[in-house]
Amino acid sequence: MAKKKKNLLASSSPARIISISFLLVILFGTFLLTLPAAAKNGMATPFIDALFTATSATCVTGLIMYDTFTHWTVFGQTVIICLIQIGGLGLVTFASFFNIIAGKKMGIRTMQIAKESVNTENVADLYQMVRIVVSYSMFFELIGAFLLAFAFVPKFGSYGIFMSVFIAISAFCNAGFDLFGIIEPYSSLTTFTGSYWVTLVIAFLIIFGGLGFIVWNNIVQFKKTRKLYLQTKIVIAATAVLILLGTIGFLLLEWSNPQTMGNLSAGEKIMAAFFQSVTCRTAGFNSIELTPLSGASKTLAILLMFIGVAPGSTGGGIKLTTIVVLFMTVVSMARGQNDAIIARRKISHLTVYKSMTILICGILLVCFSSAVLLATTPLAENGLTVIDAFFEAVSAFSTTGVTTGVTSLVTLPGKIILCLTMFFGRVGPVSFMLAVAHQTPLGRKEVIPDAKIMVG
Repeated sequence: MAKKKKNLLASSSPARIISISFLLVILFGTFLLTLPAAAKNGMATPFIDALFTATSATCVTGLIMYDTFTHWTVFGQTVIICLIQIGGLGLVTFASFFNIIAGKKMGIRTMQIAKESVNTENVADLYQMVRIVVSYSMFFELIGAFLLAFAFVPKFGSYGIFMSVFIAISAFCNAGFDLFGIIEPYSSLTTFTGSYWVTLVIAFLIIFGGLGFIVWNNIVQFKKTRKLYLQTKIVIAATAVLILLGTIGFLLLEWSNPQTMGNLSAGEKIMAAFFQSVTCRTAGFNSIELTPLSGASKTLAILLMFIGVAPGSTGGGIKLTTIVVLFMTVVSMARGQNDAIIARRKISHLTVYKSMTILICGILLVCFSSAVLLATTPLAENGLTVIDAFFEAVSAFSTTGVTTGVTSLVTLPGKIILCLTMFFGRVGPVSFMLAVAHQTPLGRKEVIPDAKIMVG
C-alpha cells in the first residue's frame, strides 16, 4: 500500500504537487495559529479563523479576521510572516534552493516540479532561476527592512526592527499584512499617509515583487546578453501604464471626497493616489480609507486587482501578460489578421487559448464567490452592495487583500468561499485544473471532424 501511494505521488503532475504543497503549508500554519501561544489572550483561536489567516498568509493575500498586532503574539506574527515568505516564493522553490546550496543533485522529476514552481521553461536555467528567486527576494527584503527601520525603530524601539522585517517581507511578497495595529487596529498605512519615506519604500517593494523573477533574471543578464525579452518589455511597459492610469483615475475620482483624499494636501493626494494604484495591483495595503470610496473608484480598484501583476512574481490576478495577449488578439482581429501580433512577433494559438481560459475561469470564480457572499453575509448598517461583494471576491481571487469591510461581516460559508477563492487565485485556475485533471494515457490519435459554428 505504501509503495502504491509513493508511485501515485511520483506520477502526479508538477501542478498537482505544487498545489498539495500549498495546502500542506496552510494546514500546518493553521495548526500553529490555533495554539494558545499564538494569541495574546492566551486562548486557542477558532479553527476556521486560524485557517482563514493561514490561507490568507500563504496565498499572500492580506484579508484578515483579526488585527495582526492586537490579536497575535510575536510567535503568531512570526508564523504569519513565515507563511507569507514560503507562500510568496513557494515551498518547492525553497526546497530546491536548499538542495542546491547543499550540493545535492535533483532528479529529472524534481527538476520538472521546480521548473513549474519558478515559472521557467528551460531546465538548463533552473538552477540559476532558483538562486535568483531566493537571493533577490532576500536582497530586496533586507534593503527594504533597513530603510523602514529608519522610520520604525525611533518610534517603536527594538520592536521596530521586527516590524521593519515583517513589513518588508509582506510588501515584497505582495501580502498586505501589517503590524500598524500598534498605532490603531485595522489602520494599515492610513496613519502614514503623510510619510513619503514609508509609503515610497513599501510601494517600490510591491512593484519589485510584482515584476516577476523572469523579468529580474533578464534585467540581471542584460549586461551580458544586451537583449530584453518580449515578456520583460511587456511587463515593464504594462506596469508603468497601469500605475499611471490608476494614479490619474484615483486622483480624479477621489480628489474632493472628504472621507478619503479630500482633506489631504496636494502632495499627499498625489502620493495617496499613486500608492493605491500600486497596492491595488495585488499588495493589500491601503493609505486611505477604502469603505467610503466612490463606486467608480471601487470599480477602478476591481479592474486593477483583477489584472494583477506579472507571471512568476509574488503577486496574483490574471496577470499582465494575459490581458496584453487578449487585448492584442482583439486588435489583430480588428486589423484582419489571423494571429495575435505583439511587437512584430506572432503569439501562438495555445497562448491565446490559455489566456482566454484564465480570464473566463477568473470571471466565473469571482461571480460565484460574490453570489455566495451576497447570499450568506448579513446586511450591515448600510447594506452589503453588489459592488462591495465583487470587490471582496476579486480581492481574494487576485490575492490582493484590500477590503471595504466585508471580511469582518462574513459568516462561516463566506469564510470558506473566500479561503477557496484565495487558494485558487494563488495556485492559478489553469494550474488547479491541471492538478485535479485525470490524465489518461495517450492512445490511437483520433481524427475529429471540423465543426462550423456562427459566432458574433
